[in-house]
Amino acid sequence: MPEPSRSQELPVSLLMNPAMIEACRARDFGRIFHLVKARAGIYPSMIARRCDLTPSRVGEVISGTRQLLHMDVIERISDGLRIPGHMLGLARRSWETPPSLTAAPREAAEVPPTAVEALGAGLPGADVDSILALAAEHDLSPATLDALRSSIADYWRRDDEHGGETLRPAVVGQLRYVVDLLKEQRPNPLRTGLHNIAAELARLTGWTYFDARQYNQARAYFTESLGLARAIEDRQFMANVLACMSLQATYEEKPGDALALVTAARDQAREAAGTTARVLAMLAMREAFAHATLGNHSATHTAISEAHTQFGRISTGDPDPAWVAYFDETKLIVDTGIAHGRLGEAALAEPLIADALRREHRTNHRGRAFHAFWLARTQLQRGKLDEACHTAMDALAPAAAVSSQRVGGHLREFYEQLGPYRREPAAVAFESRLRESLPRQISGSPHP
Repeated sequence: MPEPSRSQELPVSLLMNPAMIEACRARDFGRIFHLVKARAGIYPSMIARRCDLTPSRVGEVISGTRQLLHMDVIERISDGLRIPGHMLGLARRSWETPPSLTAAPREAAEVPPTAVEALGAGLPGADVDSILALAAEHDLSPATLDALRSSIADYWRRDDEHGGETLRPAVVGQLRYVVDLLKEQRPNPLRTGLHNIAAELARLTGWTYFDARQYNQARAYFTESLGLARAIEDRQFMANVLACMSLQATYEEKPGDALALVTAARDQAREAAGTTARVLAMLAMREAFAHATLGNHSATHTAISEAHTQFGRISTGDPDPAWVAYFDETKLIVDTGIAHGRLGEAALAEPLIADALRREHRTNHRGRAFHAFWLARTQLQRGKLDEACHTAMDALAPAAAVSSQRVGGHLREFYEQLGPYRREPAAVAFESRLRESLPRQISGSPHP
């Protein structure tokens, strides 16, 4: 979302108003929006546009029928309305410091410029790379496609273990390479294979941006992936990309968009020839997430039931696409628990997530951290403070091992939920361990 110009900042008198200060401290966004409208002349439609919310969502918040709790949304409100981070219990926002006062990182100052220049002195420039690419022979064969697919499988494995931030340059570079190959005339089987590979690389790039919570960039690559799959009428893969976009919409607090996207995904899958039961099970679970985010209990339970029914139809010889292999029994169980958790059904969610966490592969750091925080969240909802804090402490090691802003967001949410229990021994122990392992994740907290 583009940052508003400084002329659109809230009046200083409003930011210093005791009512505004108290509303921000309590994160009473209904009151905040009312004050912004009354004192700054920023109407709900403008609030929605600045904060990347729907006007109806803003109206529901003002009327008191909806609360905003997700950290991503709170950060968008802070940035969109220019409410200083500390007022909402956030870290200092990047726009709060004028560029002229921003200090350069100390690490950069400690490296002599000549040393930095010497590091890349022996490498050809980008223009030379382009010339060499034009002169190179592109002897494309099925073995080339197999090698590219093997690289993608390795990228996904490394993404699970370490996050996608450091992988992204390599993935984007390979995507550009494959798109360049598509510019030349190829026999149809090879051309179709290249389209499939380019679509998967674009989806993977979108995923790395989604995991970094850079949603606009993620959406751009997901859309590119959708177009590449559409060019060869790969409806199963189109359904896969739409399901990714639906999941992102749930994180952006846009449940209506999430439901529309996953409904479109299931339509594509039904129209595709040979859609497997595993694909249908995954899509049904994504639909359950969308319904759960909307708070629709009956529709969520129906979608969960369908996911389990489809999963029960999986056979060993099914021609599953490689991109759906991750959706195994462990993933089905944990996603079922998360869907119940989104509905507030903590008693149903806790044993499912705990069971899946015991089965999960130790090298899947992001998955283990993500699911452990969901388990801690459900335990806290059930009043099991000590267990919740113990579970969350177990999640800190995998969370520290993976570069994932999405995991960091869930960690901060759990930390904020501990607010009422901050003086309890278990919460004190967790906060101490958290400050040792991931101090940056709570650097913006208003709590001492």
